[in-house]
Amino acid sequence: MSHTDASYPYFGIFLMLVLASIIFFGLVFLASKIGNSFARKNRQKLGLGIYECGPIPVKQANKINSQFFTIALIFILLDIEVVFLFPWALIFKDLAWFGFLEVFIFIVLLGVGFLYAYKKGAFVWQSIK
Repeated sequence: MSHTDASYPYFGIFLMLVLASIIFFGLVFLASKIGNSFARKNRQKLGLGIYECGPIPVKQANKINSQFFTIALIFILLDIEVVFLFPWALIFKDLAWFGFLEVFIFIVLLGVGFLYAYKKGAFVWQSIK
């Protein structure tokens, strides 16, 4: 049996990996060459400009309230809770009372965290003026 024999079980997968890699790097190289050919050759003007687009900043932009980030984090946590409840709902009948108790404890713990955030004032929006 030679090493180039196509009867190996993963030869096809390896061949697809090699071909996909060649195609990927070929497309990246091609996109790079096409982008460089259409790009402006005057880089001096680009180097002296401001980094962000838009008008030249004269003063500090509007401040973002830190409460926004707190509410965003709590929102993300509640979204993750819903993601964990979907698989549970699909196999609810198979889990019986053990599954119900498990999810009940999960929701109670999230509720305790929600009440803690409420008591700490995470949902009270304060003006930054």
